[in-house]
This record gives sequence, C-alpha cells and structure tokens, in this order.
Amino acid sequence: MLAIALAAAVGFSWLSPWFATADNLLTILRNSSELLLIALGMTLVIAMGGVDVSVGVVMGVAAWGVGQLLMTQSPWLAAIAGPLTGMLAGLITALVVVTGRIPSIVGTLGLFGIWRTGLFVLLGGQWLSGLPGTLTNGLMHPLLGIPVMAWIIMLAWGAVWLALRQTPYGLWLLAAGNSEEKARLAGIPVTQVRIATFLISGLLCGLAATCYIATYRNVEMTVGGSLALEAIAAVVLGGTRITGGSCSLLGTLLGVLLLRILQNGLLLSGVPSLWQTVVTGAVLLLVLSSEAASSRMSLFRRVA
Repeated sequence: MLAIALAAAVGFSWLSPWFATADNLLTILRNSSELLLIALGMTLVIAMGGVDVSVGVVMGVAAWGVGQLLMTQSPWLAAIAGPLTGMLAGLITALVVVTGRIPSIVGTLGLFGIWRTGLFVLLGGQWLSGLPGTLTNGLMHPLLGIPVMAWIIMLAWGAVWLALRQTPYGLWLLAAGNSEEKARLAGIPVTQVRIATFLISGLLCGLAATCYIATYRNVEMTVGGSLALEAIAAVVLGGTRITGGSCSLLGTLLGVLLLRILQNGLLLSGVPSLWQTVVTGAVLLLVLSSEAASSRMSLFRRVA
C-alpha cells in the first residue's frame, strides 16, 4: 500500500507541477481527516461482518447540529454536539439492524434515505453557510506545532487501536465477524458487541462532522454523499476482509491516503471531478475481485 501510494505520488508529480508542493500535501492531509475518522468506524463494522452505507449522511446531520449550536452557543458545546449526535444516530442504526435483525446493508440503506431527506428538510433546501470561525480557530490552533484537530484524530486512531489490541472487545469483534453462531456458542456477547460497534462508528461520524465544520464552515445539502463508498473502498483496500473476521487500522490509514492522493492528483492533472467517484468505485471493484480470486485459489488448494 505504501509503495503504491508513493508510486502514485511520483506519477502525479510528473503530470502536474503543483502536486508535490507543501501546500498541496497539506491539502491532501486536511482533506483526509473526515474520511479517516469515518473509515475507522467502518473498519470495525466490516470486521464484524457488516457494512454501513449511511455514515456519510450521518456526518451531514451531525454537522448541521454542530453548525446550529455554533451560531448560538459556545464553540466547545458545538464541538461536543457532533459526537453526541453521531452516537444517537449509531444507536438508532443498532436498534434497526441488531434488535430488528435486519441485514446491515439493507437497514443502513433505508436509514440513508431517511437521514438524507431529514437533512434536506433541516436545511430547508439551502446551504448552512457563513458560520462563525471560533471552532475553526480552536481546532486549528497549533499544539506543539501540530493543529489540535490533528491531535484529536491521532487520539481517536490510537483509542480504536487500543480497543482492538488491548481489550476483550477486539477479540469478540473478530470472533463475531468470523462466525456469529460460533461466537455465541463460545459465550461471547455478540449482540452487545454489535451495538457497541455501531455506537463507536456513530461517535466517529459525529467527530468527523465537528472537523468538517471547523474546516469548511458550511453544510451543503449533498454533504457526505460519497463518503460511505470512499470509506468502504479505503477499508477494503487497506486489507480488512469484506466478509469480516480481520482488520488492519494501519491499512485503513494508508487506504485513505491513497484514495485522497488519487483524487487530488487526477484533479490537478485536469481530470473532471466527476471521475473521482468512478475511480473510487473501480478501485473497490478491483480489490474485491482480487479478494474473491484469492479465496477461490485458497479453496482450490485445500480441495486439491
């Protein structure tokens, strides 16, 4: 993954003189923040054998809440509102998918439509723009030479890594992803694990909403529309098995950077932005095809 990302960077540096500049590299990192947070949650969801296609719109709804509070309340209250709203949305997802025993892709697809319509109604068909810069100043303020927002994202990544590596939750999550039935027979609280996973994913979506408002200071009606596709592509590209049971947080990080490098490089090379989604979808299909081919070869070797 790292070699591919470096090769892509070298290629785009040759195609565009603006790619390998310090400002553009900072732009790539800044544009990766929301996707990385959402992809962290998606890593957990896919590792347990599910998928959530509503995460981008959940971020949009949470961003609307952050923006509304930012205009009337303190910036820190607005910042906290993002994760809290995301957790509430994650709880609703858990109730629909886990308690309702609905396949995650079906349940979250239905919620996607509900959240999308709700966001349109909340915005009244108009952008929420011209938000105060107080939250931006706070999260962009350097701490030891690094913006506070970057520290928050690193802490979130570290917290998820610790949860997977140093707590029973990580083992239970992967066991449920490998075989939910066997995990239940082994005494693992699968229902609680699945609910907790959707809550964590929702919290990370809400945190991404706070970062989004701090960066762009507006909420548009189509915000987060392609984030679910990008998050799934980054997670699978990073080595997390789409059928569950394994995951790689470092791979997810590299997958996010690779996607943003490709999108940024294509844009600077004169390729219309519409093709960015095509590239993301093509990368996802390529990785899934490779994974399916690898599984078939492994099965053939066992049979042979």
